[in-house]
Amino acid sequence: MATPHVSTESSSNVLETLRGKHVLITGTTGFLGKVVLEKLIRAVPDIGGIHLLIRGNKRHPDARSRFLNEVATSSVFERLRAEDNDGFEAFLEERVHCVTGEVTEARFGLADAEFRALAGRLDAVINSAASVNFREELDKALAINTLCLHNIADLAARNPDLAVIQVSTCYVNGMNSGQVTESVIKPAGEAIPRTAHGYYEISELVRLLQDKIADVRSRYSGKTLEKKLVELGIREANRYGWSDTYTFTKWLGEQLLMKALAGRTLTIVRPSIIESALEEPVPGWIEGVKVADAIILAYAREKVTLFPGKRSGVIDVIPVDLVANAIVLALAEALSAPAGPRVYQCCSGSSNPISLGQFIDHLMAESKANYAAYDSLFYRQPTKPFVAVNRRLFDAIMGGVRLPLSLADRVFRLLGQSRELKMLRNLDTTRSLATIFGFYTAPDYIFRNDELLALSARMGAVDQALFPVDARRIDWSVYLRKIHLAGLNRYALKERKLYSLRSAKARKKQAA
Repeated sequence: MATPHVSTESSSNVLETLRGKHVLITGTTGFLGKVVLEKLIRAVPDIGGIHLLIRGNKRHPDARSRFLNEVATSSVFERLRAEDNDGFEAFLEERVHCVTGEVTEARFGLADAEFRALAGRLDAVINSAASVNFREELDKALAINTLCLHNIADLAARNPDLAVIQVSTCYVNGMNSGQVTESVIKPAGEAIPRTAHGYYEISELVRLLQDKIADVRSRYSGKTLEKKLVELGIREANRYGWSDTYTFTKWLGEQLLMKALAGRTLTIVRPSIIESALEEPVPGWIEGVKVADAIILAYAREKVTLFPGKRSGVIDVIPVDLVANAIVLALAEALSAPAGPRVYQCCSGSSNPISLGQFIDHLMAESKANYAAYDSLFYRQPTKPFVAVNRRLFDAIMGGVRLPLSLADRVFRLLGQSRELKMLRNLDTTRSLATIFGFYTAPDYIFRNDELLALSARMGAVDQALFPVDARRIDWSVYLRKIHLAGLNRYALKERKLYSLRSAKARKKQAA
């Protein structure tokens, strides 16, 4: 799996199309956004300019300062710095333009003249900003995953030629089963009116959700308010056919843009579960703990050995570099093809499927054989297997085990022993993870990517090599056992502290 040589030969349709173009990217403080940015800088050196919308924070109130201190310093750019640090720094100075703004504020918080000027400078926008918290408070999820897209539509209204790339998720499929094609998704729950143009009319639904949010706000405050807004989001998502607030509000966002940009250039890119890089910028690069990793980490720390899941079900994982490549291909097409809506799914389930059982078996085999190589991930060799069972059996086991443990914990507390039972704590960790991720480990659907593969083929052999998107290039045994776990260990997890002042004080206290 050697990394392809990136050239600027004119035989690349992508490089020719993007030459001199100006692109706005949102979400570059996040995982996927960084990889997209790195790929554009490294592979498309003749791009006219990359504009980054970044919110200031307390430490870095303006976008440029935050970018230089929190984004440009990321390990994702180590390859660029190693190959040509001076060239990289020059590119940042000359072609990366930072805009201080907030995606959820009207016009990104910019004055009307600034917003209009920004729109006029751009050829395209890639919106990868999102809240990926599955159990986000409904008002926050609605703001960033749905309503902020009014700003993208407004930007396009100021520039009739602007191409829009919206990063969504395959999981807007919700609770539908079967083959999931690259098309508008029908809700699996309560009916939502569909227009003759194919998208769903969500205006009334959004108003209803806002009324319910206002009602909850009028009755609660503080932590209770946060909890009630989370519960409201899950309840409404379930009502209309989604498992969580994230995927529900991302689906709403798709409908909003399809209506606002009818007849315009809109491409929706839906990745499945995004994990560490297969090849670029380096194999295994990842930032933070992703969907599958939370469960891997809990197993590695021996907190979880039982989980609800369907061993035969296809768990759709896709490396982040393939997703970034899909976005770049979609961008090039959007800037050169006739206007219109397009949907591409970047996934592995239909072309190179791996079952949940195979996924688990690879991880257990590697942890048994080489756990010591991943010192930040495994504190010791796991001694128990990781078992996936159906949800009904899982709930029965959890309920049956937790009751006596809770009683024992209560007895200990009555006796003045405040030490929490480790087994009870691990049980609660398992239940919490199952609540959040259980839907994703019992898949009853297959995501298809036929249209994305056709796009890649249309772009030609050179671009297929420069911007690969085909999941068939993944050897799952190598990727999971040697690339992904190594990436988690190196990039996502903090170095393990074997000794601390706190533990030293505890030992002294015990000795006394």
